[in-house]
Amino acid sequence: MNRRIGALGAAALALSGCVQEPQRSVVVVPSQSCNTAFRVVNASSRTVERLYFSHSSMNGWGNDQLGSSVLLPGRQVSYRAANTGNYDFRVIWNNGQAAELRRINVCVASRITVTNSGLRAN
Repeated sequence: MNRRIGALGAAALALSGCVQEPQRSVVVVPSQSCNTAFRVVNASSRTVERLYFSHSSMNGWGNDQLGSSVLLPGRQVSYRAANTGNYDFRVIWNNGQAAELRRINVCVASRITVTNSGLRAN
């Protein structure tokens, strides 16, 4: 009897190597849509005359987002991007100099700061 149990145990052990583990599927849950609101803060000592931003997949800058307004030093303006993802930003100061910042994820960065040395995202 012990031999039978031993033989059955050995057979069961041998067969257990053939038993496949159940496959586990990975479920990807789409992330919640991000908040695409951001603000542009002029922390520079110069007036920003023109502000452009566009989705990084686009060619060209499109329209000046300030329109007939300007962004004075110490002031800020708020926007909401139409889509999620990466955006490019460009400012032109009243002295004609320009600065650009590329591929900024608006789901992560909610503030674009204009400094005397350029643009930064946080």
